[in-house]
This record gives sequence, structure tokens and C-alpha cells, in this order.
Amino acid sequence: MRFTREQYLDLMTFGQAERPMFVELFGLLVGLDREWANQGASQAELDLLAFDWDHVDITGCGARTGFVGGAEPVVVEDTDEYTLEKDGMGRTRKLVKGVASIPLPLDYPVTDMDSWLAIKPHFIFREDRVDLDAVDEAGRKQQKGALVVAGIPGGFDMPRQLMGEEKTCLCYYEDPALMHDMLATFRDTALKVFERVTDRLTVDQLSVHEDLAGKSGPLLGPSQIEEFVKPYFSAVWDLLSSRGTRLFNMDTDGNANPVLEAFLDCGLNAMLPFEPAAGMDMVATRQQYGTRLAIRGGIDKHVLRRGKDDIRKELEYKMQSLMREGGTIFGLDHRIPNGTPLENYRYYVDLGREILGLPPRRADRQGWQRMAF
Repeated sequence: MRFTREQYLDLMTFGQAERPMFVELFGLLVGLDREWANQGASQAELDLLAFDWDHVDITGCGARTGFVGGAEPVVVEDTDEYTLEKDGMGRTRKLVKGVASIPLPLDYPVTDMDSWLAIKPHFIFREDRVDLDAVDEAGRKQQKGALVVAGIPGGFDMPRQLMGEEKTCLCYYEDPALMHDMLATFRDTALKVFERVTDRLTVDQLSVHEDLAGKSGPLLGPSQIEEFVKPYFSAVWDLLSSRGTRLFNMDTDGNANPVLEAFLDCGLNAMLPFEPAAGMDMVATRQQYGTRLAIRGGIDKHVLRRGKDDIRKELEYKMQSLMREGGTIFGLDHRIPNGTPLENYRYYVDLGREILGLPPRRADRQGWQRMAF
């Protein structure tokens, strides 16, 4: 079913939602399409269209807040196993073919204040960050039911993209002036961008990509969020929420439990994908935080590689009545993993629809959209 922006916002803000939303957030892991094809999957199943997933049309806000400019990416080496490229930031990135979908940086442009100042102009505000024609087009799409989503650089993720994880983690302690200057730059640019955008358009959702945690916990703690990230996030959220924005969503993998309260204090009110394997329990989170935090994802993707009894147990727990009272979009906690039998996936979809009280899927009613925004 296609949700309108109004239906989506009502659901995610614990309003009077018409029914639950059941989605596929990310899609297939690399290589699973070959496994499913060998198991007799139709093309519609490989494209995920056959599963009649709920979705909402989305559109950008017509503006950019992150890195702009830079050189065109250049392929340095291309073999059967991998591709090496120089990206716009000057990083060498490696993509391992047939295994990964995202290339990983092998080096980084920022090592100290001087190297940050060299790349800083790519983050400073300039008027061409806002395309007024694109802003107006987003408004027209919004009138037809599309959700307007705006993004900002992560308070951890963008420094990590510029410096790498180790340098970023140390920077909060060893070079706080550098970290403060980076985040203040992101903040000031975002504020100027959104002041112009929201003169013509209401942004529905502010999104930030962080990926700041692993199974053992986050790579920054509440004190770092309070000192460095909060002045940035809160300023942007205060502006947007005062102009009608209703959702502030963060995408992070891993165990974010130790820093949830700190991010809520920054204005965050929605999050994905809630990985159970890393210790995230969407039910326990709802019990603790109630309507302060909306949730997308949360269903253990690894359960699909087990038996149907395990799938049923997982869904009956995650789809209990508490979680159907709004503020939840049900879906797997990341990409569908390799080794997932097609028959198990079909069972998962049909059982989930049954538990949620949704009509059975039909061959003539197809749809899917990546919901990780």
C-alpha cells in the first residue's frame, strides 16, 4: 500500500494511524538474488515487488547541506575482484565486487586543523546550495502526497568520513578545537540552507546518518554528544521544528542504547534500524521511552535463516499490541542476509501481514521502495 505523507506522519508521531506499516527497509544483500533465483524466485520476487510492501513516496527538499564540489570521481584500478577510485573528497576507496555494496575509504583528507581548513570551503554555505526550482518542485510533490526529507551531515559520521574512525574518536579528546570547528561549520551551513528552504516549503523529516555503534556499543558517549553534537543538532532541529518539521530521524547500526537519551535531548524522535544482534530490542525501547521515540525496523533478519517456529516467535513478540499503537514501522533490521531461504522469506511476509491484520498479498498489487531515508 502507498501511504501518503499525512498517513506516514500520523503513524510516526503516534497519531490516529489507519493501520500498521510493514516494509522492507534496505533490500537484498549482495548475492542473495542468485540464491533466490536458484530456488525458483520470480523476477517480481527478486525485485521485491511481489511482496506488496507498504511505502511512501519521498522527495528531497531541493538543497544540500554536506560536502559540495570537489573533483569528479576517477577509477584508479578495476579488476575482477575490486574497484579502486579517487572520490570527490580525494579519498581512495575500494569496492570488493560481489560482496560489498559500499566502497570503503583507504585514506582520509583530514589529519589536523590545517588539512581541515583546506577542505572546509566544501562545507561552507553558498547560495547555490539551495536550488529554488527544486524546492518548488518538492512542494508540488508534497501536495501530491510525497514526504519531504532533508538531510544533514552526521555529528560522528561526517568527521569519520573525513578522518577515519580512530582519528575521529581521538579528536574529541586530543583536538577538541578541530571537532568544534567542524560541527559548527556543519551547523551554520545547515541553518542558512534551511532558513531559505523553509521560507517556501515545510520539511517533513530531518534525517541524519551516523552508524556510530557496533555490537559492543557506541564509539562516542553521552558526554561527547552533550558537548560537541548537541549544539549542532539542537540548533538545526529548533529551526526546522519551529517551521513545521515533525520528525528527526537517525540511522545507526549497532548498540546505541547507551546514547539514546543523549540523542533524544538533541531533538531526535525517530530511529532505524534497531539491530537485535547488537542488543537493540524495539519492545524494551518502547517500554522505556514511550512516545518519545518512533522506530523503523527492529525485526531480527537472522531469524529468517532459521525455522518457521523461530520466525513466528520473533514476529509475535515484535508485533505485539504495544508496538501496534503507533510510532512503529515494522521491518527487518537491515538487508536480507545471504542464506535466507526464499520459502522462509515468503512465510515471514505472509505471517507478518496476518499478525498485523493486513490483507493477504495479491499478485496484482505490487510495490516496494527502499525505506532507509
